[in-house]
Amino acid sequence: MRFLNDITFANKPLLWLLLLIPVYLAWYIWKGMNSQAELRISSLSGMKEIRNSFRQYFRHLIFVLRALAMALLIVILARPQSLGSWKNVSTEGINIVIALDISSSMLAEDLKPDRVEASKTVAMSFIDSRPNDRIGLVVFSGESFTQCPLTNDHAVLKNLFSGIHPGMVQDGTAIGMGLATAISRIDTIEKSNVIILLTDGVNNQGSIDPLTAAEMARAYKIKVYTVGLGTKGKALAPVARDASGRYQYDYVDVEIDEDVLRKVADITGGKYFRATDTEKLKKIYQEIDRMEKNIIIEKNFTNKKELFFPLALAALILLMLEFLLKNTWLRSVT
Repeated sequence: MRFLNDITFANKPLLWLLLLIPVYLAWYIWKGMNSQAELRISSLSGMKEIRNSFRQYFRHLIFVLRALAMALLIVILARPQSLGSWKNVSTEGINIVIALDISSSMLAEDLKPDRVEASKTVAMSFIDSRPNDRIGLVVFSGESFTQCPLTNDHAVLKNLFSGIHPGMVQDGTAIGMGLATAISRIDTIEKSNVIILLTDGVNNQGSIDPLTAAEMARAYKIKVYTVGLGTKGKALAPVARDASGRYQYDYVDVEIDEDVLRKVADITGGKYFRATDTEKLKKIYQEIDRMEKNIIIEKNFTNKKELFFPLALAALILLMLEFLLKNTWLRSVT
């Protein structure tokens, strides 16, 4: 049945000619009934032992072969064709740069186990969900640098992700510099480009203002999603180091410049989020994942192939068989 669904006819109206076959059959029956010869004899007793010959039973085979050949010829005139079709689907990913704040305040424990570790864990799950994207990583505190350029090798990216920690560079919060560095890692504007910037503070370092960096992103058609990390109120966070270099913790006010982060997102066509706990951060990444879909490219192809040849061969064989039988074995009974 699937095979029949893949067949079409170029001259479909000609299939109505198949109605001639039952008309031909009716004519054949009528002709047979009206072509009986009469013979007057005095008695049938001498003919009781006469039996029809084997060939007599096959006298209708000539008609059957001719009718089948006619049907095949009509189908051939209708031009049967196979209708092959297939779909070529390819997925085009987008460019995503994650810009992560690694200042000492990111060791606050309102996200478990702390802000930076929660950010790394959730981000790596996000990376796993985007296999077709090129993803890069920029980190910043008082300065900013590229931890990993845009890459499709997500195993390398995750390995570099796991190695980042506060204290790698001078402390502070250079949001503008972090965003500018992330922008510089975008190497093409021919496809969709996204920056996810996560921070827990207020811009207090760097030579580039966050809003200036946002204007740069808009000029390069880069969408920026900003995420403020931290609970509302107070959080247990490092406030100093002891003689051995270990951090001393205390409850301090959480200060996030949400106004600036919201403006950065608005300028670039992105969106601002507030992650007050780890579960909220997971949901934020899930929402970004839904909003930034990959580009699916589909190409449909069709291919028609003429199917008349095997039908023509069958019709020829039937006609030849009819001719041979009519002129040899069944010659005397037709």
